[in-house]
Amino acid sequence: MLLDAERRLRKDFYNRPDVLVVAQQLIGKILVTNFDNRLTAARIVETEAYNGAADKASHAYNNRRTARTEIMFGEPGTAYVYLCYGIHHLFNVVSNAKNIPHAVLIRGAEPVYGIDVMLDRCRKLQLDTTITKGPGNVSKALGIYTRHTGFDLFGTAIFIVDDGYHAYDKAVIASARIGVDYAAEDALLPYRYYVKGNPFVSGKIK
Repeated sequence: MLLDAERRLRKDFYNRPDVLVVAQQLIGKILVTNFDNRLTAARIVETEAYNGAADKASHAYNNRRTARTEIMFGEPGTAYVYLCYGIHHLFNVVSNAKNIPHAVLIRGAEPVYGIDVMLDRCRKLQLDTTITKGPGNVSKALGIYTRHTGFDLFGTAIFIVDDGYHAYDKAVIASARIGVDYAAEDALLPYRYYVKGNPFVSGKIK
């Protein structure tokens, strides 16, 4: 099922004007990586939307174009991976039309497949919630690094699958994003979505 090309999200899923809708609808989908024949997958349980030029929390606020952010202005359904604090590789999905720099950060995911590979990558002996709790841990467990920025999500290396799972609306909570205090009033926008009560959600679950 994970490798069934028909189940992969297509470009029209990402090529939509409302990044909040994309962020909400990514909840419940499965993020899959297949590097060196090491298949890993995790169900997305937490996302954050970044509303491009209008969003003070976005790297592309005010249409800022740099070597790092240029990928955000590219095609929808492209991976944007950046380094945070010089340690964590954070995986984002570019959405909306070309030259409109919307993106969705994958903050938390629940392991589905390849847990042995995830444990090896994270140097863990036993599975616990920290393995894919928080965006840096998601990327580490799934083997995603900054070198993967620019990959499209329609090939065989990194892609997102819809297996028909539905996160019921009452179970999906909207809140302010985490760690964006620098964004002034935009830090309070309810652009973070997560599955209520899921142990793989980062931050404090209220």
